[in-house]
Amino acid sequence: MTTRTTVVLIGAGHSAPAMSRRLTERSIDHVVLERGEVANSWRRDRWDSLRLLTPNWQSGLPGLEYTGPDPDGFMTSPEVADHLGAYARAIEAPVRSGVTVVSVAPADPGYRVTTDDGEYEADAVVLANGGSGIANTPPVADGVPAGILSLTSKTYRSPESLAEGRVLVVGASASGAQLADEIARAGFEVTLAAGEHVRMPRSYRGRDVFWWMDAVGVLDERYDEIDDIIRARHVPSPQLVGSDDHRTVDIASLRARGVRLVGRVGRIHDGVAQFSGGLANTVRLADLKLDRLLERFDAWAETNDDGFSEPTRATPTVVDDAPLLALDLAREGVGTIVWATGYRPDYSWLDVPVLDYKGRLPHDGGVVRKSPGLYVMGTSLLRRRRSTYIGGAGQDSLELAEHLAGYLSGRGVRSVDAVA
Repeated sequence: MTTRTTVVLIGAGHSAPAMSRRLTERSIDHVVLERGEVANSWRRDRWDSLRLLTPNWQSGLPGLEYTGPDPDGFMTSPEVADHLGAYARAIEAPVRSGVTVVSVAPADPGYRVTTDDGEYEADAVVLANGGSGIANTPPVADGVPAGILSLTSKTYRSPESLAEGRVLVVGASASGAQLADEIARAGFEVTLAAGEHVRMPRSYRGRDVFWWMDAVGVLDERYDEIDDIIRARHVPSPQLVGSDDHRTVDIASLRARGVRLVGRVGRIHDGVAQFSGGLANTVRLADLKLDRLLERFDAWAETNDDGFSEPTRATPTVVDDAPLLALDLAREGVGTIVWATGYRPDYSWLDVPVLDYKGRLPHDGGVVRKSPGLYVMGTSLLRRRRSTYIGGAGQDSLELAEHLAGYLSGRGVRSVDAVA
């Protein structure tokens, strides 16, 4: 069976319902296809203790701001799922759950979306399946010896997921720092392999760091104002954790907890993990970038005095003068390796010739220029820095819906309501 609609939205996390609201405001006929249920990845693909990095007050969506009892708290994964589910119901988004997209291909006109429940013909398609469809496990993981459990940040659930023995956590961005902290608190001996990372305090001068980034304008920096947007979209997420005590988790706090720090994993061969010797330079660069960010906050505070506490600077990160360069996994009793090495979108079903040689989807602020009528939402730094977070979908959806409406108008496409 083939169904005709003006726009197909794929995925039902936070960005597709936001776009659905904008399309409804413009009386543009559309459908939202979701392989599971609304907020499926928040229900199925997160570890048990995960909370948002952003305060609850930043989790508003078009037509539904956060009005809960704890604006400065951090939602758990189930709370995020419930929040997004309630939003989709409130706006009456036309979500079709349990529908798996098999292919998106060009058609004349528009696109043909093939699913396990029939086909859809549409003038435009919005890929809103997010940027974390697949755990981005590096090739060095192929060298892990048999008998050592390999998990990713998508398959890890809790310390009970781990095998007996020591744990090697690979990656020191938000996921790696949080997991190393949790696993060490559970009593495991943890080694953290740290590559490039972004050091950031949970709070500064009495306010949450996201308050500062919002007030100062960091989150409003546009994608077309950034020199190297491809690199910027792949910078690791900041070392932050959402917790009731608003604690800071970084290299220094992990080291104080007994976590052993090593450099980036370069190779695993014959049961030996080999690490970069550049750990000291890596942490020094993260410290320098943090200082520049705090200087920006302080400069803004000088002309916007609001009773802030006095400015401070974080203590420089200290690591061993001669960090470990090689680790015999069996001899050291490593039972589990957790790969907290990021994610990438799943476009395996995209049969439109738009991906680059690395399998990435080039786009201009969410507009896929190589294939008119194709859009993407829900990925890092899509249109602004705030696009990386749930609250960024409001502005992204507003601007992309305007572009999409203009595209449809240029093709002479009228909404179903207008035709009626």
